[in-house]
Amino acid sequence: MNKDQSIEKWSSMDRITDYLDVSRETVPQWIINRNMPAHKVGRLWKFKISEVDAWICSGGAAENSAVEEVKSDEQ
Repeated sequence: MNKDQSIEKWSSMDRITDYLDVSRETVPQWIINRNMPAHKVGRLWKFKISEVDAWICSGGAAENSAVEEVKSDEQ
């Protein structure tokens, strides 16, 4: 990899809550209940924005009723 190619940096809890415009309490609930991609580094949660974006696009952050509604519309 040359210097022109960048490596995605890890994002903090504060950065991810700002990015998603959600509360600090919401993110741990999503990690536990909805398998939000996150990595524990010591006592801190760290995130890759690309992983979180992919998770959101796949419906990971959607309410269960909203996901079920979309699935039933597709059938």
